[in-house]
Amino acid sequence: MVNIEDALLSATVATWLLAIGTLGVMYWQTRQAGRLNSSNAVITLRERFDSQRMRKVRRVTSQRLLSEKFEELANLEVLAFFELIGAQTKRRILDEEMVWEAFGGWISAYYRAMRAPVDRLALMRERSHDPLLFKKLEWLNGRIDRLDRKYMGADYEPSVAAVDDTALYLRLEARLELDE
Repeated sequence: MVNIEDALLSATVATWLLAIGTLGVMYWQTRQAGRLNSSNAVITLRERFDSQRMRKVRRVTSQRLLSEKFEELANLEVLAFFELIGAQTKRRILDEEMVWEAFGGWISAYYRAMRAPVDRLALMRERSHDPLLFKKLEWLNGRIDRLDRKYMGADYEPSVAAVDDTALYLRLEARLELDE
């Protein structure tokens, strides 16, 4: 004969195990949905980055950065684009590694070009009296650099020393072909 207390205990334990299992599956599904949404958002942002209008903006911006014509750098759309990505990545809306895969080289190149040979970001912050101007881009560049170091390991320093990534990216950007 089955003891009623043992049956109640077994039912309680089974109910708790079912509840914990259900919460675990829900947590996993939520994480998967978040990853899928982040992936879709990065793909959409990449399509926007490669649009004709944005290619034109990137081309003009990179030409001006290469010629060191800071005063003519009126359109900051490329930086604003990366600032938005930085804000979304910092809030964990976008997956950091997906952003690194999709935009890492461009983020680093544009950021470095804004910092050297003249610190244009500091000048812009000073002129606008906005010390937070492009801070998410700055944060994002630090994260991209950290991921570069993580995945390249000992090859990171020699690769940076061997190639001027900034100039390479900017020269390629300055020659972007546009559909006329």
